[in-house]
Amino acid sequence: MEEAQFKRAELEDKEIITHYFEHHTSRSCERTFVNVFLWSRQYPVKWAVIENALVFKSEDGTHVSFAFPAGEEEDVKRAIGQMKEYSERKGYPFSMYNVTPDNFEMLEKWFPGRFQIEYIRDDADYVYESEKLSALSGKKLHSKRNHVNKFKAVYENRWSYEPISADNVEECFQMALKWRNDNGCEEDAEKNAEMCVTLNALRLFEELELTGGILRVDGEIVAFTIGEPVSSDTFVVHIEKAYAGIPGAYNMINQQFVEHECKNYTYVNREEDTGAEGLRKAKLSYRPVFLVEKGYVTEKER
Repeated sequence: MEEAQFKRAELEDKEIITHYFEHHTSRSCERTFVNVFLWSRQYPVKWAVIENALVFKSEDGTHVSFAFPAGEEEDVKRAIGQMKEYSERKGYPFSMYNVTPDNFEMLEKWFPGRFQIEYIRDDADYVYESEKLSALSGKKLHSKRNHVNKFKAVYENRWSYEPISADNVEECFQMALKWRNDNGCEEDAEKNAEMCVTLNALRLFEELELTGGILRVDGEIVAFTIGEPVSSDTFVVHIEKAYAGIPGAYNMINQQFVEHECKNYTYVNREEDTGAEGLRKAKLSYRPVFLVEKGYVTEKER
């Protein structure tokens, strides 16, 4: 395995990367071409097919780490051997990131007692039942239902929902630019990276075959959201933006988008909270049905 085999994900790679993800599915939000393509502009992640398995490598002058490969079991096992050798050659201890419990189970089967995993709570994806997010029924989601009902009452005959299309994506892009200015993204590296991802998603909306929804008030876009299927039963929401000055806009776009675009999926993955306290509170308040845990794998000391 050589460094030269690895490359940054480009649009021309969509078919091969998607092929691996579709045949070796996971509910983890990272396992889509869109996520890989958009975030590899922000992080030093490259990909290659090694031993007939899809391998992602994160490497800069300070570290080398790998995602768990996608492929047939025997191919993945052989690829891990190559990944280990590569790390050693580069002078770094072998490690893997975003490893799910299923992945770790496989590692234990192949290499009993050789690896350890530390699950990282900040990286866990929140997964919800789409029916619950759409209907907001039951006592536990009572306050969410109230926010949506209040929004409908306050903006009666003034609000509308529509899917993102070639006709309105530019308008959405302009709203995102305004949102960026309103939210001080220039001073915050993390927020800025997220906005770059958002703007690129809108710029390449059709090429990336994304699904999106828009919420309007008095004809103006006040919120939008973007996502895609991650597996046959799970839809992942990658991006959601709403103006803070419109109370209930976040609740409303969330509910409307699921109602209109996610009905064919049992679950909706709304990604991780990155350890942000307010975001964690908000994501938990929607009552996830489970979390997709992800951890950091290293070799045990021998």
